[in-house]
Amino acid sequence: MSKARLVITAVIVEGRSQAETARAYGVSKGWVSKLIARYQAEGEAAFEPHSRRPRSSPSAISPQVVALIVATRKQLAERGLDAGPDTIRWHLQHRHGITVSRATIARHLAAQGLITPEPAKRPKSSYIRFQAEQPNECWQADFTHYRLTRPDGRPGPDAEILSWIDDHSRYALSVTAHLRVTGPIVVHAFRDAVTRHGVPASTLTDNGMVFTTRLSGGRGRNGLEHDLHRYGVKQKNSRPNHPTTCGKVERFQQTLKNGSAASPPNPPTSANYRP
Repeated sequence: MSKARLVITAVIVEGRSQAETARAYGVSKGWVSKLIARYQAEGEAAFEPHSRRPRSSPSAISPQVVALIVATRKQLAERGLDAGPDTIRWHLQHRHGITVSRATIARHLAAQGLITPEPAKRPKSSYIRFQAEQPNECWQADFTHYRLTRPDGRPGPDAEILSWIDDHSRYALSVTAHLRVTGPIVVHAFRDAVTRHGVPASTLTDNGMVFTTRLSGGRGRNGLEHDLHRYGVKQKNSRPNHPTTCGKVERFQQTLKNGSAASPPNPPTSANYRP
């Protein structure tokens, strides 16, 4: 017999006082009093576990706000823009005057099946996050492949898009498209960005041959490394197989390609391409 039934029996059937029963069973008088009140009001149902869910949730968002979250994600995704919880939160706050936490947005997106859980994926909390404290303190660079589309809708030639962004502000310093990114093209884009924005204190790239020769076995510098040495710019390179080190420019390129794919028609040649 459960302790609750023993207490009820002692008070209701045996006629013992609540204080005496509480001492006998090692429970508080308040608990005995609430149990007796529940039994008198509910009968046998008093012995069933009650839900601990609160009667009201003042912080819960309305169905209308949930619908707005879903609609905002759909609109952003269709335009090829970032549609994550942080971006949706910004749009809700600045366009609709609604403040909703990132976690709440993520929870409702998952409940609607708009986010696919990836339990095997390394959690973001395990990454070491960094950001330059000042503009021009560090520039990140990378290039990515993008398939152009012909006017009739057939796949066109491949293009390679070279991007230089400021690590502090995420400002796109230079975005150019080419049939193939080469060392001289990287140097030209870097010099053009320096002319327009000044000389950075450092650069951060991966170990592609157009950026560095440090893993090629040779001892000489390539064109970009000569320029960095001449300007007194500190060159930093990510470790092999660690793309997250250059995550800002990688994320910029993802948004750039999503936006290009969602904005047809694409130009038929890279010569006409202007991201």
